[in-house]
Amino acid sequence: MPRADGQRTFEIRTYGCQMNMHDSERLAGLLEEAGYRKAMAGAEPDVVVFNTCAVRENADNRLYGNLGHLLPVKNSHPGMQIAVGGCLAQKDQLAITDRAPWVDVVFGTHNIGALPVLLERARVQQRAQAEFAESLEQFPSVLPARRESPYSAWVAISVGCNNTCTFCIVPSLRGREEDRRPGDVLAEIKALVDDGVLEVTLLGQNVNSYGVAFGDRLAFGKLLRACGELDGLERVRFTSPHPRDFTDDVIAAMADTANVMPQLHMPLQSGSNAVLKAMRRAYRRDSYLAIIDRVRAAMPEAAITTDIIVGFPGETEQDFADTLDVVRQARFAGAFTFQYSIRPGTPAATMPDQVPPAVVAERFERLVALVDEIALAENQARVGDEVEVLVADGEGRKDQVTRRMSGRAADNRLVHFSPSGPVTEMPRPGDLVTAVVTKAAPHYLIADGAPLAVRRTRGGDAWQARQRAADQGTGLPAEPAAPRKVLLGMPALTRKP
Repeated sequence: MPRADGQRTFEIRTYGCQMNMHDSERLAGLLEEAGYRKAMAGAEPDVVVFNTCAVRENADNRLYGNLGHLLPVKNSHPGMQIAVGGCLAQKDQLAITDRAPWVDVVFGTHNIGALPVLLERARVQQRAQAEFAESLEQFPSVLPARRESPYSAWVAISVGCNNTCTFCIVPSLRGREEDRRPGDVLAEIKALVDDGVLEVTLLGQNVNSYGVAFGDRLAFGKLLRACGELDGLERVRFTSPHPRDFTDDVIAAMADTANVMPQLHMPLQSGSNAVLKAMRRAYRRDSYLAIIDRVRAAMPEAAITTDIIVGFPGETEQDFADTLDVVRQARFAGAFTFQYSIRPGTPAATMPDQVPPAVVAERFERLVALVDEIALAENQARVGDEVEVLVADGEGRKDQVTRRMSGRAADNRLVHFSPSGPVTEMPRPGDLVTAVVTKAAPHYLIADGAPLAVRRTRGGDAWQARQRAADQGTGLPAEPAAPRKVLLGMPALTRKP
């Protein structure tokens, strides 16, 4: 039921990639603009929105399981509404309300701006509403947003994908690539910086093909250099590139632009040329390794991470051995590893020689062990190094127990550090801390000595202002919608298995 002040509350549950996380910020902004307020932690919301992913096989089961758990909650909460959006909604469409008739709204990836209207229509008409578009109606970036972080932000530079990887269903759900104009991207970044943001991550299904839509194949490198000209923007990251389109002008832009961080996430998927061909990845192992070599020549301190799929149809033991060999040569700082799963509607789903699950699982365990071994060695090499950490809110799950704080180094490694000094001088999320690494694990660094320096920043000020507003019960308004012109949002990068 609505709160005493009459406002209905919402909760958004996000699954999947950074694009979905960014879209969820837009959904939150839309709902706040329509008069809803984010539900307090632990409170029962009036509206639950699922922003779904369709990349993994268990995505369907996870959604319908969660919808089933919500049914008794909804039955005991008059007026509660459930909405399902995202890639799985675009794929399943009306099948969602067939399987879960207690869902009130289903909407697709191309029309997230319709959510408030669909909720109101479902409430008034007392029946489920579903709406989908075959192509993007407007870039999500023209919509209002409630940013999850006041000091670090996603900025989408394109939406959709022109690649035809045989294992991937995303292009059929997000559509062909559409690029924002550079001026619109830079205007959004400048506005964010003016509000206290220190770090932006440029988003696209394939950031390196940015510019194809408006005829400039060098546009991404130019965009990185332009970001370097923005006063107050301290960190720039991007994800994800595609090895086929990763050119030397981008490497040069990364090396030459001070605020572009020495970090690269470069999906490998497989180290076998035969498997890469079957995946339609349009590069081969030697060209991939050559990219890694050129990046390290330009930026020796760069931390490189990757994505790898194990058990793609037809993968032999030799193919898998080729993958392990590339992992050894590339010496990744980390890898997001996945067991191949059939996705109906993709070419790989009907390929012969599907690898038995037991074989996939055994190979997966070997891959994870090797990735962790190399990541640990790479992290141990950082012991004794000074790192500058952008303090983050919620990065360290055990921070309250260990009395540490956490954040990301310039190369995006997770760092847990021990703060010291008076409470009034303690670093805040959004501040920058310089510390010395004292210990390493495969997935993080520890800096247990007293910090060498704490720099209070506009990002920390913005975080503190948001906390103060929340404590006073006022909340913060959504960002206003941008002018109505063409302005945009991969799998979520969660903890490695």
